[in-house]
Amino acid sequence: QVQLVESGGGLVQAGDSLRLSCAASGRTFSSYAMAWFRQAPGKEREFQAAICWSGARTYYATSTQGRFTISRDNAKNTVYLQMNRLKPEDTAAYYCAADMSVSRRTYYQSTGACPRIGAQYDTWGQGTQVAVSS
Repeated sequence: QVQLVESGGGLVQAGDSLRLSCAASGRTFSSYAMAWFRQAPGKEREFQAAICWSGARTYYATSTQGRFTISRDNAKNTVYLQMNRLKPEDTAAYYCAADMSVSRRTYYQSTGACPRIGAQYDTWGQGTQVAVSS
């Protein structure tokens, strides 16, 4: 079973940067679509960013406002979320997710897209906390 472990969260001030990391134990990491979601207190979990299997295509939620960048290093079995110019409203638990469904992967690869909703991801990490003060 693939395990995802997030790290890199912490307490920062508005305008600061953080880089979140998600380390995967899977043997076929390069074949997984990967994504980041976040859930703030009292809020629903929301999509932040996704990166496709090849790494050539990425997707972002409008809430990132051009401040976040998702990337992956397949040699290290790691996906990253670089977060710049953080705002207090970015305060949340951030979760890494992987889509390991073969059928869904095949479908999305045929379209050149990536899954972008939580229900389309079947493996999740435990989360890392990000708190941004004003």
